[in-house]
Amino acid sequence: MATNLLDFDLEGLVAYCEQLGEKRFRATQLFRWIHQRGISDFSLMSDLAKSLREKLAARAVVQVLPVVSTHESADGTIKWLFDVGQGDAVEAVFIPESDRGTLCVSSQAGCAVGCRFCSTGHQGFSRNLSTAEILAQLWYAEHFLRRHLGVDERVISNVVMMGMGEPLQNYDALVPALRTMLDDHGYGLSRRRVTVSTSGVVPMMDRLATDCPVALAVSLHAPSDVLRDSLVPLNRKYPLAELLDACLRYLPTAPRDFVTFEYCMLDGLNDTDAHADELIALIRHHPHTLDQRKGVPCKFNLIPFNPFPASGLLRSPADRVTNYAQKLSDAGIVTTVRKTRGDDIDAACGQLAGEVKDRTHVTHRIQIQRQKMPITASGARYHD
Repeated sequence: MATNLLDFDLEGLVAYCEQLGEKRFRATQLFRWIHQRGISDFSLMSDLAKSLREKLAARAVVQVLPVVSTHESADGTIKWLFDVGQGDAVEAVFIPESDRGTLCVSSQAGCAVGCRFCSTGHQGFSRNLSTAEILAQLWYAEHFLRRHLGVDERVISNVVMMGMGEPLQNYDALVPALRTMLDDHGYGLSRRRVTVSTSGVVPMMDRLATDCPVALAVSLHAPSDVLRDSLVPLNRKYPLAELLDACLRYLPTAPRDFVTFEYCMLDGLNDTDAHADELIALIRHHPHTLDQRKGVPCKFNLIPFNPFPASGLLRSPADRVTNYAQKLSDAGIVTTVRKTRGDDIDAACGQLAGEVKDRTHVTHRIQIQRQKMPITASGARYHD
């Protein structure tokens, strides 16, 4: 079977070329052709020796993912559905803004974490993506957009690993992909502009801090273990105290001096004044923070929930989201409200579902989770 060169970061490609009897600079040239120029045909790589091009043609490929569909939102957001084989498909989303172009990338076909408010989690989990399948989303989007917009310079300035899947549960494939994104001979992205979002896989957060520290976003969504257990099942393994300690350990090597906490606003479930007060206390009075006056260095990103029928949840009213943000800001916590983008093409946060062969019996697990949901202020549990 031919070797897919998208599976290699630069050091991996150097090692591969050495096996072919080639020097390091040839691997660098090849890396640039693939990632900077978007060329997959070795015969077009004109500054490579003919003998190397012949070796590559016989042994290797630059294998990208077939595109099943492309949808463009009224606001300019573009969503691609990629075929990853065996009946599975994953989604990537490009979000254009005046000062940046952000690509949301998937790391798994489905997700095993099973967060209540996430459409991907309701689809279940099939498998991890390879490094090549992760990078193929960026490769395709970047070079498609250059042609689409008629430009030669880089279009994608930010990558967020916030698509389908829990990135840190696919660690071995994730790290080479991140290194290629950061490499000046690849996509040349700043560590500040590449973000890994996690629901809180504490051991892998510690490894990432050593191996490839990029910006970190943590899906928090609740101010207490009781509530978070029901919304983010991984919390039962790594509760809030352990998660916040891991955030503090991450920061010394991180490109930013804060962690972003994602917080999905759910009507009546985590959006009251009492929840805000509890959240402020959690952040301000965590026992291991270095500065008790400031608490855990963080920024909150409040996300209006994007409803889907299977969740049984509702979006918080806009005025309640505004009020919640104001309470956090008044407590000295930097807080933003995420603008909903691409919801007309199901490309907004929490809506990515792809087409996944569920191997986790997620429907049964979610039914059990619903039975354990905490009672809301109205005295009722959320249900469909």
